[in-house]
Amino acid sequence: MPSRLAPALLAIALAGCGADDHANNQANGGATVDNATLTKLELTSDAFQDGEPIPTQFTCDGADDTPAMRWGEPPDGTRGFALVIDDPDAPSGTFRHWGVFNIPASARSIGGAAEHAGTEVANDFGKSGYGGPCPPRGHGTHHYHFKLFALDTDKLDLPPNSKVADVESAARKHAIAEGELVGTYERK
Repeated sequence: MPSRLAPALLAIALAGCGADDHANNQANGGATVDNATLTKLELTSDAFQDGEPIPTQFTCDGADDTPAMRWGEPPDGTRGFALVIDDPDAPSGTFRHWGVFNIPASARSIGGAAEHAGTEVANDFGKSGYGGPCPPRGHGTHHYHFKLFALDTDKLDLPPNSKVADVESAARKHAIAEGELVGTYERK
């Protein structure tokens, strides 16, 4: 009997060995929110329209600049914002590109050339701040989800080693409104 169990245990142990660095950023990122109860925010960018390609300037093939994001008046009770960007089309699971939290309620934009308020966390590239689209060549079109959360709190208490997934999980617990802008990018 033990000899039949050994291969199964070995397979389970080996399954975790090939995980990418960004697997740690997946922790707590699967929180769900009842989107039917959230007010919708309009999130826009001068760099690209919803569903359209993200210009090369904002990717690893260009200057990797942070695109400016803008939004209008949030609902009453908004005390702060959080923003995350992810790519669910990544070959080994969702890859997270940027996370910012504790953005003041008075803010109506982030990114671009201007400095922004808020606290940035490590993305799946292993650095703090924005990491632009950089999918594997020949992997097809990837969709980048820019998600802004209006929060009922002005401060998310996250530890210094937090990841983008942690920001999204914490933000969803306090979200009263959400906006989303999706851009695409493909490397041939």
